[in-house]
Amino acid sequence: MAEQQLSKALTRAESSIPDFGPPPRPKRNKYSLACALLASMTSILLGYDTGVMSGATLYIKQDLHVSDVQIEILVGTINIYSLVGSAIAGKTSDLVGRRYTIVIAAVVFFAGAFLMGFATNYAFLMFGRFVAGIGVGYALMIAPVYTAEVAPSSSRGFLTSFPEVFINFGVLLGYVSNYFFAKLPINLGWRFMMGVGALPSVLLGLGVLAMPESPRWLVMQGRLADARKVLDRTSESLQESHDRLADIKEAAGIPAECNEDVVEVPRRKKGGAGVWKELFIHPTPKVLHILIAGIGVHFFQQASGIDSVVMYSPRIFEKAGIASTNGKLLCTIAVGVTKTIFILISTCYLDRVGRRVLLIASSAGLVASLWGLAIGLTVIDHYPGQKLTWAIGICFFCTLSSVATFSSGMGPIAWVYSSEIFPLKLRAQGNSIAVAINRVTSGIILMTFISLYNAITIGGSFFFYGAIAFAGFLFFCTLLPETKGRSLEETEELFGTFFRWRSRAREVEGRKWENEKNRPI
Repeated sequence: MAEQQLSKALTRAESSIPDFGPPPRPKRNKYSLACALLASMTSILLGYDTGVMSGATLYIKQDLHVSDVQIEILVGTINIYSLVGSAIAGKTSDLVGRRYTIVIAAVVFFAGAFLMGFATNYAFLMFGRFVAGIGVGYALMIAPVYTAEVAPSSSRGFLTSFPEVFINFGVLLGYVSNYFFAKLPINLGWRFMMGVGALPSVLLGLGVLAMPESPRWLVMQGRLADARKVLDRTSESLQESHDRLADIKEAAGIPAECNEDVVEVPRRKKGGAGVWKELFIHPTPKVLHILIAGIGVHFFQQASGIDSVVMYSPRIFEKAGIASTNGKLLCTIAVGVTKTIFILISTCYLDRVGRRVLLIASSAGLVASLWGLAIGLTVIDHYPGQKLTWAIGICFFCTLSSVATFSSGMGPIAWVYSSEIFPLKLRAQGNSIAVAINRVTSGIILMTFISLYNAITIGGSFFFYGAIAFAGFLFFCTLLPETKGRSLEETEELFGTFFRWRSRAREVEGRKWENEKNRPI
């Protein structure tokens, strides 16, 4: 009886409390937003190259009289060349800092675009592609790492997805460039398409100089005062800045009580010594799980064949029955617009819905879209000479839905996820490995697509890519923990149990709750 009376009293007391609604969402830090925007704009370089090559190859083939195999090599090898850039970018960023590494990326790509614009033959063009590829490798590795290290944890997913946003924006710019420069004579049109890519890199190289250095890199150099200033400006409160600095110091092996402006950092934590041994020769279960997750998310992002949809979209539309060059180029612009719209939508939900949910939903949608495209193209192939309007409509819709579902999850999250899961000591080199896998896989896909569809039909090719995307769906479901809302130092604690990561996540949450409960007010 007494318990019932007490319960009624509490109910009346609660009902008398005015409802002011949920607490307002904290505003995003504008300074960290500006830093992420500037760093991520380097990804425009890859996006523009991807988009512009889809149309430029139509004219390069006519002007330089090259074969389909040479076109495959021309298109795909920039991804192989970018391995050189991504391989040395990790060490470069540890030596000279994240910021100046971004400047190097812009300068190298400028040189490559300049050479491609003035290429007089196929060999000269390939050399320009090699130089540009090194710049692309630098940009792809460093932009997400810098952004993840600057961003506060509450908006890290949103900010770290910016590189993929700018890749998509660059693709759209490339498609638009194709459409307008296609009106020039053949020998000039494709050269203008390629050469214009040098202009953004100049602006990027200058703009990056206004950015601060990564606070985590500053701590690795023992420059605590400089790191504290950057954290104060990029955090959402002074308390968060203090907590982030404490976590970084612990990861770097600096004692918590050490608060001098400049300190000595233990040599074993500096410059990446022993990193490759820790990654590949004697990895702990935690490091091995992180490595599998980081490599796997990038492998499945590219092995699903999305670059074939983007780069060879004019050929896909031609196979679907769209004959005019203008019609094909306009359809590619629709692809670019769709990619850009959906990537912008997904960035708004990364920190609300989470990485894992979006990855699973995106990969499931991509499987359905690729298989739908495969069915449409197979039907058209079986009725040559007939204009099947409904099948053309299916192909067009499934092409757009492929890039839409990819851009809503798999596209941005691969870069976000790999940049936030590696421990501080392994982050630069670990992320460079993930980027290398991404570029190798993309290069293989692009250099084999024409040969593959000649061997098993274009419909068969997309059935094959859909099967790989389905394997990716299973991988994401079983091996990838959710990382939203956690600091970079907390995130690595989720790994090490592979398929049993959920139990580890519960343990981490339990420890976090205990620490919060015991923290003095």
